[in-house]
Amino acid sequence: MASTWVPYFVALAIVAVSYRLLQVGKRDPRMPKGPPTIPILGNAHQIPSTGLYKQFREWAKEYGSVFTLKLGPANVVVLCDRKAIHKLLVEKGSIYSDRPMSYAAQILTKGDHVAFEQMTPAWREKRKVIAHNFSPARLDKDHFKIQEAEATVLMNDLLETPDNFFDHIRRYTASVATCITHGFRAPTFDSFWGHGVYDVMDRSSVVMEPGANPPVDEFPFLRYIPKQFAFWKRRAGEAGDTMDAVWAKARRLVDERRAKGDRRECILDNILDQYQKKESPFDAHALNNLLGEMIEGGADTTSSQLLTLILAFALYPHVQEKARKEIDAVCGTERSPAWADFAQLPYINCIVKEGMRWRPVAPTAIPHRVRQDDEYEGMFIPKDTTVFIPTWAIHHMDSIYPDHDTFNPDRYENHPKLANDYAGSSDWATRDHYNYGAGRRICPGMHLAERNMWRIAAKLLWAFEFSEPVDPKTGKVMPLDPDAYSPGILQAPLKYSVVIKPRSAAHTAQIREEKGAALQFLKQFE
Repeated sequence: MASTWVPYFVALAIVAVSYRLLQVGKRDPRMPKGPPTIPILGNAHQIPSTGLYKQFREWAKEYGSVFTLKLGPANVVVLCDRKAIHKLLVEKGSIYSDRPMSYAAQILTKGDHVAFEQMTPAWREKRKVIAHNFSPARLDKDHFKIQEAEATVLMNDLLETPDNFFDHIRRYTASVATCITHGFRAPTFDSFWGHGVYDVMDRSSVVMEPGANPPVDEFPFLRYIPKQFAFWKRRAGEAGDTMDAVWAKARRLVDERRAKGDRRECILDNILDQYQKKESPFDAHALNNLLGEMIEGGADTTSSQLLTLILAFALYPHVQEKARKEIDAVCGTERSPAWADFAQLPYINCIVKEGMRWRPVAPTAIPHRVRQDDEYEGMFIPKDTTVFIPTWAIHHMDSIYPDHDTFNPDRYENHPKLANDYAGSSDWATRDHYNYGAGRRICPGMHLAERNMWRIAAKLLWAFEFSEPVDPKTGKVMPLDPDAYSPGILQAPLKYSVVIKPRSAAHTAQIREEKGAALQFLKQFE
């Protein structure tokens, strides 16, 4: 008799399991609104493999500046809202500063990368090392000499071979970073210290772009797909191998130098000296990656923003004209601008800020994770929700930045300070831009980046004229594409051509005159 009930129990179990499955991907009605979901997947089927940063803006227009996505069972909240960013990520930084788990990042970094790590004691120690070595005091007392000398070399490189400006800019930012971190400079882009960081970033940036991988963190069973059937897994592994090889070689070169008694004033030498006296809190892989991250942040992102500025200069010649009037009144042709001129050249600061807003290098930024249940203006945000600051989308909202597609430094005429002053202010409505993130995860290398970009922008505009290329056969201008950027979690302009001409013979002579002293100073890093 009992056996006759078995089919009913089986059917009931199937119905219960089916019901539970159909609830996966369903949005909690207490959460912020968002695009309609489908069972199990939620909104996962709507995530593009690249270009998610533009989709964020479209969803914000339709569902509000704070909206929710469902990726299977996981919750994602997107903050296209400056007030919400401040109230949550800044004022509640203790619970909004973790990172969501990332299987792709684990393959890539083997767990050793400040940008993707959780808020652990090791993470805090690494942040402390970076913040100490890239503090304004250290930069303005010691590191500025490297920046000024390499900037002089860059100006001379642009005089000699202006068509290679892409590589010259990238060599400059890499060399500044590697001198400071490892005590070696990059004499050319083709040298190890010149291209190594870009070998790493060209591979890893694509791996970590949101949407580039299947939703493996939301559907963990996908981790067990064999490599031969998972392109995304092979790609992450190969990028990780490149990262390990480059930063291990950088460390080996320092060890070989030190073994010969050649100690240099740089971050790694100072750290290794300290760890001879006390136990290191990091193993070799973690330390190698930590120094590598400093180069990644100091070289790749800054070069991308500088190349964006050159693109903007060529597209908006009136910006060059306005900047030169300001620069010429302070420097003439007798010298190039220096950091000491910052207060007297406010328009250069506006130009740097506008470049960061117009084409942010991290268009979606790296997401945060909330540690406990929370709410914002009556909207529920569950524990473990992934929280995005969609940088590009915020920077291209009409309500925040009118005429957002136009490169217009004048919008920052009432922002005379550096980005860190606005990021740390309680007046969230006057925040300049979000290219450095927000809260406790804000970029610890922002002081170096700000000084690098200001120096180079000022010197470029003092020394050169930039224009769109002209077809030699037709004599017509060959328009530049302001939207031609590489895919990835970090984006840079695709290679383009511009005409770069020195402003005068006097400027040329001054650039060449400064070169000898710069190279003499940089000999200590060869």
